Amino acid sequence: MYAYIKGELTEVLEDRITVEAGGVGYEILVPATVFDELPVVGDECKIYTYFHVREDARQLYGFLSRSDKKVFQQLLTVNGVGPKGALDILSALSPEDLQFAILSEDVKAISSAKGIGLKTAKKLILELKDKISLEESFEESIAKKTAKKAKAEEHSVTSDAVEALTALGYSPTEAAKAVRAVQVTEEMDVEAVLKAALKKMSFR
Repeated sequence: MYAYIKGELTEVLEDRITVEAGGVGYEILVPATVFDELPVVGDECKIYTYFHVREDARQLYGFLSRSDKKVFQQLLTVNGVGPKGALDILSALSPEDLQFAILSEDVKAISSAKGIGLKTAKKLILELKDKISLEESFEESIAKKTAKKAKAEEHSVTSDAVEALTALGYSPTEAAKAVRAVQVTEEMDVEAVLKAALKKMSFR
């Protein structure tokens, strides 16, 4: 029903987040491995969602990439693994680590997830091993590491720009808001982000 939801991250709780889009706040359950990669509250985020419907509940489950969502959906095809079990597995292992564990038949790693015993772990490996490509898993892993590195570098640049604006006398809130309004590219250094932010503030 929902391919993804793009909007402002307004709340981060123990096992879920709230994303506001079009004036509606969407409560989305996410695996623990997602939290370290979320933007700060108030920033925009894009969450790929799976809408689960049962007689007594309707719930959104969210992931940071289409491939992560696909892994979640593959887990749901395993007899005995429901959305909660799939989420617990992806809270214990990242999608890439889970794929490698399945391909290497690492029962111990998979059964380390909450509520997943050896029997279920073996069944999961048996049913999903032929559905996972080692080459694709490596490609996804490398792509994510590259994106994570780029994001960390961008965060460093924007953080330094916010500090510079604060040193110039702007409040932390004003500084953060101005920097967030800048479309930061890989080529931009701190000075370029700072100039762009100051330019935007001068037009307010």
